[in-house]
Amino acid sequence: MPRALIVKLGAIGDVVMAIPGALALRKAGYDVDWVVGRAAAQVLQLYPWINRIEVEERPLLSGKPGAIFALWRRLRRHSYDVVATLYYDKRYKILTLPVRAARKVLLSQQDRATSLLHGRHHTDEYARILLGRTDEALPEQLAPVPAEHLPESPLPRGAKPRVVMVAAGARNALRDDALRRWPVESYVALAKLLLARGYEVVLAGGPDDAWASPYFATLSITDVTAKLSLTETIALFESSDVVCTHDTGPLHLAGITQAGVVTIFGPVDPRGRLPQRHNCVALWGGEGFACRPCYDGRSYAPCSNNLCMQQITPSMVLGEIETVLEARRTQKPFVPRVRVPRHTPVQMVELG
Repeated sequence: MPRALIVKLGAIGDVVMAIPGALALRKAGYDVDWVVGRAAAQVLQLYPWINRIEVEERPLLSGKPGAIFALWRRLRRHSYDVVATLYYDKRYKILTLPVRAARKVLLSQQDRATSLLHGRHHTDEYARILLGRTDEALPEQLAPVPAEHLPESPLPRGAKPRVVMVAAGARNALRDDALRRWPVESYVALAKLLLARGYEVVLAGGPDDAWASPYFATLSITDVTAKLSLTETIALFESSDVVCTHDTGPLHLAGITQAGVVTIFGPVDPRGRLPQRHNCVALWGGEGFACRPCYDGRSYAPCSNNLCMQQITPSMVLGEIETVLEARRTQKPFVPRVRVPRHTPVQMVELG
């Protein structure tokens, strides 16, 4: 059996978006190995057909020779037909330097064949690059791969519709991308609106997200921030009606469940990141701003006030949440869509 090696340590969202490409390799007859960081490895555990090679990210990213040599020793156990390092930074090439393969791939801004083309969904682009296909060879967008072998939800379901919010996030091993976050005060206002309508509201997040919890201390919500493992968080999403967050890893974790998704974008074009499955909607702020989108694939504009995110109001988000809830109640799912505010806060248009 041919063998493929994927190198994608994190972030969690990027790992999730690359899984459909790995599945395409599997369906093409490849045995799939994946070098992944400890945090994102919890996601790959849900897919037993992926052979995980788990590493500590920080020592590798800081270039510590001991960590690199240890990885080399593990990779020498196999020969590969394809080695795909899904990064633009050429320094990542050192991770597979001694590995021989018929085809080695590194993302490139100059080579169309190995570039994540602007405006296309990253999931489809990862699959195209991993398979070595031309542009037209993947005519249909790939949906997220549903999670397998999930544990029971850590929160029993009640009678009320459940909305889970992730108000922090947008942080990885290398940096904190605060510009991607919807203001935490907006999440508080949204929580109040949801509670007033009789919904169950849950606040979720990882250990680095605890700073957001005090903002919700006076509200009658369930706060499980920093209390759940990654797989338990996914199980919580699976038991929920809607997950609401911004451009962060939990958005993509919600995408591999059956929950509806309402997400807020600004500096980044959501058409490359919104999960491509039913009942997923992105609100994209900043319509008419000359600076939007400002993310070029590596960095953001030197912005100190993300007005594009602030343009999205809690009432706009509430409206989309209730649209998703109605679609689930009536069993009339809608295709993934991007909506933007126009002229006044209540007028919206859809982008294809």
